Amino acid sequence: MAASNEENISKIEIIKRQSRQLRGTIKEALSDEQNKFSEDNVQVLKFHGVYQQDDRDLRAQLTKEGKDRHYSMMIRARIPGGVLSPDQYLTFDRLADEYSDYKNIRITTRQTLQLHGILKGDLKTTIKTLNEALVTTLGACGDSGRNTICCAEPGDEPFRAEMQHDVLALADRLSAKTNAYHEIWIDGEAVQLADDKSEEPLYGEVYLPRKFKVAIVPEGDNCLDVYDNDLGLVAHIESGHIRGYTVLVGGGMGRMALDQDTYPRLASPLCYVARDEAIELILDTCVAIVTIERDYGDRSNRRFARMKYLIDRRGLEWFREEVETRLGRKLEPPRPLKWHNGHDHLGWHRERDGISYLGIFIPYGRIKDTETMQLKSVLRDIVHDFRPIVRFTSQQNVILSGIANELRPAIEERLRAAGVPLPEELSNVRQNTMACVSLPTCGLALAESERALPELMPQFEQLFDELGLSNEEITIRMTGCSNGCARPYNANIAFIGRSPGKYDMFLGGSSLGTALNTRFRETVPFDQLVPTVRSVLESFVQERETGEEFGMYWRRTGLEKHRDYGTDPNPA
Repeated sequence: MAASNEENISKIEIIKRQSRQLRGTIKEALSDEQNKFSEDNVQVLKFHGVYQQDDRDLRAQLTKEGKDRHYSMMIRARIPGGVLSPDQYLTFDRLADEYSDYKNIRITTRQTLQLHGILKGDLKTTIKTLNEALVTTLGACGDSGRNTICCAEPGDEPFRAEMQHDVLALADRLSAKTNAYHEIWIDGEAVQLADDKSEEPLYGEVYLPRKFKVAIVPEGDNCLDVYDNDLGLVAHIESGHIRGYTVLVGGGMGRMALDQDTYPRLASPLCYVARDEAIELILDTCVAIVTIERDYGDRSNRRFARMKYLIDRRGLEWFREEVETRLGRKLEPPRPLKWHNGHDHLGWHRERDGISYLGIFIPYGRIKDTETMQLKSVLRDIVHDFRPIVRFTSQQNVILSGIANELRPAIEERLRAAGVPLPEELSNVRQNTMACVSLPTCGLALAESERALPELMPQFEQLFDELGLSNEEITIRMTGCSNGCARPYNANIAFIGRSPGKYDMFLGGSSLGTALNTRFRETVPFDQLVPTVRSVLESFVQERETGEEFGMYWRRTGLEKHRDYGTDPNPA
């Protein structure tokens, strides 16, 4: 590894090094009577897929009563490619009912599931139960390879099975190997290694400087925003098979609103790697890329620890040469890429002869029951009775696959009886929305997101209808802070929380996920978000060129043209 200045490393780097390969004192803390973990253990727990949170809705009242915060845990699973068996999904459903304060399940933008509101005393039971269902939480969070995501669309084309194979192989190579997970959560037994064996051959004692995100998509279908990842693999399909991958590096959405030196970045094409039978060339290339971030990433300031900053600091050519040095061979140049859609795979579609899949829109990724929509209950019943494979998309939706065509009417009947609309019954604008969790559980949130965006949707639907934009593919995303968990920076319209009830507005982006947007307004009050964007949309309708999408129009006309737009809800 490259030498680091020990005096300048961050506090979290010290915690990682002293954690004894992610053990910390978690095992001991699980037996004490405290309702929360120490700060050092909180940092180590992230590697185990656990975040300590508190209900921020209750903070003020609890403080007034002289009580401590209502602490609970968020558990995030690692589900490579977002695929669960029926029994695995039903395990999540049951655990949500038994142990979650909120009695629901959250789909993330990385094709996995979160359970919020798990009390400390129930944490071990919940994780152990997931493990018994062959689901792990190790590596779902923390400074290592996160959940490896993949286009969720099923089908009988050979390349789809090949992609899923590659996702699992890559997830295995990039996963943490520490025995701490089983010692703490599963069997309690320590494993003694030989003196010449490393418990973490890839990550060492200190793992990566920050999280590391990996995605795989087929060329043409950017349903999961592959350019937003540290490492992206774009499959080139020939005669139904994957012939190789163009490798993208250096993507990432996170930024700090008040630090202009931080920024979102789309990944850059690095090379092309052929897919051999054992896919060792691909795996070795990906591991080499990860080790460069491991060895050279910033460990002094976590704001700049993502690989995108390393590449911009050292240069893409330096990065390519470093990969070649570690591989011991020259890299082929990347191949040109073409994209034709970025939307999710919603609705009924052929999977194979006699078999269909159904993509179901999940409002803002939350599987829950309400007075008007029994979404959680009906999904549980459908999975229990019809036994589909359950797939999660990176746009926070669900795909039920492997459904015999003769069962389609029965499933539709169940959904309608539960108040769950089929995708064709929803507007385009509603289907193209995403929101992060934000309040009340996220400690970083500055403004509402998941609970606020639904209030805007009827206003946007009315506006789009008035302007004749109802059939347009215009993406709208909202986050409670600038970290970008719902990938706002390549959306057509994005609202990013700056303070309670106020948002920065970004416009442009691309419905294909291939361009960043730009900031249009700062600290816009919530009730002015739709009126502020109206004037720009009106200008788009009046001035667009033939076939021009909103993002293309914004990038063509530029911020300067629209600088005075939106300052009055009804500009002259």
